[in-house]
Amino acid sequence: MILSRWLGPLIAIGVTLAVPVAAAGETRTSPKAVLELFTSQGCASCPPADALLANLATRPDLIALAYHVDYWDYIGWPDTFGQEANSVRQRDYAARWGSGRLYTPQLVVNGVKGVVGSRRNEVDDALAQASLDLPVKLSTRNDMLVVDVEGRPGLPEAVVWLVTYLDRADVAIERGENEGKKVAYTNVVTNRQAVGMWEPGIGAHFKLPLKEVLTGKSNGAVVMVQQEDGGLPGTILGASAFQR
Repeated sequence: MILSRWLGPLIAIGVTLAVPVAAAGETRTSPKAVLELFTSQGCASCPPADALLANLATRPDLIALAYHVDYWDYIGWPDTFGQEANSVRQRDYAARWGSGRLYTPQLVVNGVKGVVGSRRNEVDDALAQASLDLPVKLSTRNDMLVVDVEGRPGLPEAVVWLVTYLDRADVAIERGENEGKKVAYTNVVTNRQAVGMWEPGIGAHFKLPLKEVLTGKSNGAVVMVQQEDGGLPGTILGASAFQR
């Protein structure tokens, strides 16, 4: 679906979740790419992209995240995971690239390239060119998530983000374009917040209480280092994921 103008948010409704929890303390380090899928339960074109993301999420060299937008809620089914913040992030990517077009499903690779998330050939081409060169080390000690990022003199400073997610949810969609379908969603973003800055000359080091990182239904987290340009998201330099 393509949106030519910005639409305001509506209130999302609840959902019953089926959540299998991964092995305790599982981490994913040194990925080649962070995949951000902008999707919606109200978009008939999105289920194939949701399925492709689930497949890509099994690859150890990729970190996959699903950002559910809320701008399609008005057509009959409020996305149960839709957040205005996710729609804003997608809009900010479009602004960064000088584009006036928002659409779902859109897959953003490493913050630098957006492709149609259901077109496997476009996704494969983007992945073939993808790389993340900045190691982000995660460890758990004394109920803390410890983040260490080395310095890289000569690069601009960047923001260290913590993105939490729910690894799986099965949703029965009752109205809208996907009425009657039951869709499995993977790595659904539940929250996103900045935890500090990465300084090229010294790197970054943070200790985050696990009980505050994984709250509510979230059972996984991604720490990513991402450049900004005028407050808009830019290149992702490095990332790691943790899932309990």
